[in-house]
Amino acid sequence: MADNIPVGSTTEGAIQVGGDHPADARVSAPASYDVADFPVPHGREEEWRFTPLERLRGLHDGTAVDDGGVRYEVFTPAEATQERVGRDDPRLGRAGKPVDRVAAQAYSSFEKATVITIPKETVLSEPVRISVHGQGGTAYAHHVVEVGAFAEAIVVLDHTGDATFGGNVEYVLGDGARLTAVSVQDWDGKAVHAGQHTALVGRDATFKSVIVTFGGDLVRLHPRINYAAPGGEAELYGLYFTDNGQHQEHRLFVDHAIPHCRSNVVYKGALQGEEAHAVWIGDVLIRAAAEGTDTYELNRNLVLTDGARVDSVPNLEIETGEIVGAGHASATGRFEDEQLFYLMARGIPADEARRLVVRGFFAELVQQINLPELQERLLEKIDTELEASV
Repeated sequence: MADNIPVGSTTEGAIQVGGDHPADARVSAPASYDVADFPVPHGREEEWRFTPLERLRGLHDGTAVDDGGVRYEVFTPAEATQERVGRDDPRLGRAGKPVDRVAAQAYSSFEKATVITIPKETVLSEPVRISVHGQGGTAYAHHVVEVGAFAEAIVVLDHTGDATFGGNVEYVLGDGARLTAVSVQDWDGKAVHAGQHTALVGRDATFKSVIVTFGGDLVRLHPRINYAAPGGEAELYGLYFTDNGQHQEHRLFVDHAIPHCRSNVVYKGALQGEEAHAVWIGDVLIRAAAEGTDTYELNRNLVLTDGARVDSVPNLEIETGEIVGAGHASATGRFEDEQLFYLMARGIPADEARRLVVRGFFAELVQQINLPELQERLLEKIDTELEASV
């Protein structure tokens, strides 16, 4: 992929060492359950400057009222349990509080939260599956997944249909636990989805997040990582395919406040069509106490047609020099004719060659899912997206 930046795309980035925390507006947002603690955004705020607020259908200003327009289905293997609990349940909020108005609105508006518990030292025989299917209405939701010490699990959240949806998810990992969480946004074309995904990673625990975004008119997700003890590892992978007129925004924050923890972020996106807009914000904060931190974040974007826009903003703030490593990279490039020519010269038709190039671009991320039926579904979805542009 070329290193040039297409017209309509921007790549920003900053590494801040010490100082007076100039990145606090991005990486240290206030946290609260109270909607009133967050002013209604107007689009001039740093955390909202890329988001078309008029397309949020009231999720940001309190006018979106839950009318039950979403159907939920939760499957848990026999080894796990699920409960429906009220807002006063002490297990809610352990991973972290809401950090923007939409997340706070979602927290204060759901009727019952779902808590899924995997007991300690348990290896699930099959994944937990949470299906969110929009039926044309508005809904708020809160899910908590607790993984006991030395347990292992896969959780799949699948979003389909049409809805205005505000949904928060918490993942709490005990010591030595291993969790892979896959969130698929395969909404219909008019859906709006905003939410916060927060993980609290225990001592020597491993958390893998795979976020896949295809559908929706507007999707705005805020994955966050907190560490509870040394030795925690977080792998954050993302795949998005932004089509004509879609706005897809992923705002990540990794808070290294505990020593000897690791994080790795890889997000890749492809864009096509007029006014397709993808936003990726990757914020990593290494606090003074977090000696021995090892972190890296990478964002790559492939622009398939004219008229698409990418805003890619990696930020890294370091408050201690006693770290293993820290870095970031971001690049946006056009689809290269040389790659097509190479394949076509070997007898591969143009459409098939284009499909192979894009599949190859996303291959390493799809492989992280480790669920063959879901991998095949996502590859088929990529093919469908490409066929629509031919």
